[in-house]
Amino acid sequence: MGREGTMEPVTYCTNIHPGESFGEICQGLWDHAPAVAAAVCPDRPFPVGLRLSGRASLECDAEAARAFAGELAARNLAVRTINGFPYGRFHDVPVKEAVYRPDWRDPERAAYALRLARLLAGWLPEGATGAISTVPLGFRQGFPDADLPAVYASLRGVLAALAALHEETGRRIRLAVEAEPGCRIETTAEMAAFFEAVDAPPRHMAHLCVCYDCCHQALQYEDPAESLALLAARGIEVGQVQVSSALHLDGGDLTQLACFVEPVYLHQAVARLQGGELVRFDDLPKALAARLSGVESWRVHFHMPIFIESLPQCATTQAFLRQALPLFPPDTPLEVETYTWSVLPPQLTAGGVTQSIIREIAWAEAARRA
Repeated sequence: MGREGTMEPVTYCTNIHPGESFGEICQGLWDHAPAVAAAVCPDRPFPVGLRLSGRASLECDAEAARAFAGELAARNLAVRTINGFPYGRFHDVPVKEAVYRPDWRDPERAAYALRLARLLAGWLPEGATGAISTVPLGFRQGFPDADLPAVYASLRGVLAALAALHEETGRRIRLAVEAEPGCRIETTAEMAAFFEAVDAPPRHMAHLCVCYDCCHQALQYEDPAESLALLAARGIEVGQVQVSSALHLDGGDLTQLACFVEPVYLHQAVARLQGGELVRFDDLPKALAARLSGVESWRVHFHMPIFIESLPQCATTQAFLRQALPLFPPDTPLEVETYTWSVLPPQLTAGGVTQSIIREIAWAEAARRA
C-alpha cells in the first residue's frame, strides 16, 4: 500500500474511558485527551476516536452537539471516527457477548449508526472522510444463516441513508464493519464474502468500509500483508485501524494464562494445532476447560498495551503490529484501543491511563515509520 501523502496522527479510542451518558463521555474526554494531544500532537488538532453509547447518542441533541463542537475547537481536538460498536455499558459490569447487542437483526442497530453519522457530519473537519465502526453483524452463536437476508437489507438501507447524508451535507461518512472472533465475520476472507453479499449499488457501497482491528486479525493467525492484499484485491477499503495486541502463548499449557480470566469482557481463545488447524473458543474459561491436546500455540483476545512485547507468562502479538502498521496509507486513521485497563493485572497499569496512552501512541508512531 502507498506511503505518499500527509501522515495522519495516531490517536486513541475513547472507549478506554468509562462513561455511558453524554456528560460522562465528555468528561472522560476532557480529563484525558488534551494532555495526550499536548504530548503527541501539539501543533495541529488531535483527531480523537470518539466512543458514543446508544444512550449518549440519544442525549446529544442539536444544542449539545453544537456546544461539543465548540469545546473540541477550544481544546484543539477533532473527531474523524466514532466507535459505534459497544451500544450499552462497556465498563465495570459483565459485558461478555452483550457487547454485540443490539446486533444487525434489531432495527435499533441501524438507527444508532445513523444517529452517530448525523452527529459526526456536524463535527467532521472540513475535507475529511468520517467512519462509524460497527459490530460484525452479531455474535455467531444463535445467529442462523436464515437471518442474513434481512440483515443485508437493513445494511443497504443504512448505506443509502449515508449516501443521502453526503448529498445533503457534503460530508462523506462510511460504515466501518469490524471483524471480531466469535462473530458472523471474524476472518478477512469472511469480510470479503460479506462485502459481496451486501450487493448494494456502487454509489452506496462507497459508504461501506472496514474497521481493521489488528488484535482480532492476529487472533486468526493471519498474515497482515496477505490479509490487506485480499481486501485491496476486492476493492475493499480500510476506513480506520484499531491498533491493538493480543496474548500469544507457545505450547499447549494454557493454564499459564488463567490469571487473565475475568468477568467483564469476552476473551476468545484460538488454538493452532500442530497440523495448522485452528480451534476456536468463545471465552478463555471454555478453552481452559477443554484441555485440548496437540496444540502448537494459543492466542487470546485480551487487549494488551501495545508497547509490551512479552510477559512472564507469554508473548503478545506485537509482531503483527510491526508488520501491519507500515502497510496502511498515511491518511488512514490509526487508533490505539487498549480498553482493558480496569481488568489488567496491576503490574501492567503502573503510571496511569493517560501516560500509558501517550506511550502507546509513541510506540505506534515509531512502528508505522519503520
